[in-house]
Amino acid sequence: MKQKNKLRKKYLYLRKKKYYDVDKSFFLPLSKLIRSRFKNKLLKLALYYPSNFELNVLKVLELKYFSTQDILLPVTEKNNSMKFFPWKKNDLLSVNEFGMLEPFKTRAKIPNIMIIPTLAFDKDKFRLGYGRGYYDRYLDKYLKLYKNILTIGVAFSFQKYHKLPINQTDVKLDFFLTEKGIY
Repeated sequence: MKQKNKLRKKYLYLRKKKYYDVDKSFFLPLSKLIRSRFKNKLLKLALYYPSNFELNVLKVLELKYFSTQDILLPVTEKNNSMKFFPWKKNDLLSVNEFGMLEPFKTRAKIPNIMIIPTLAFDKDKFRLGYGRGYYDRYLDKYLKLYKNILTIGVAFSFQKYHKLPINQTDVKLDFFLTEKGIY
């Protein structure tokens, strides 16, 4: 755990120092991947509202293909769990206890594609998050029930680490998207 906390500090600092804004072209490889996998199926795309120098995934909504899909944002619950609720660009958001923006609770939905924030990632497709385990718990529960959820971590290429320390609660993702493409 100490090693993970040390890596979190390092990558939070590195991301802040090297952060740059991306445009919609960053997400073109993602668009190609999703179109090939989901054909003409309506997507329930889980994003996150970026903060703290996280990669701005809202730029994906500038691509026409994604702007017509169902967009979901996470809401954290009191029992250290998370659910996803519908959101449309420019809808009002509330501020949670961690200072993160969340949609208002309506009817929770299960996404079929999840774009996941990442502090660091490795070649084995594991990610380092903020350490509270919200995404890992969510994925552990829902990937057992819905095997077709596509999980994609997003990061800058400088956030790649050779081999992250992992434990049994860490969930491997399907892909990572960086400015260099899909891993």
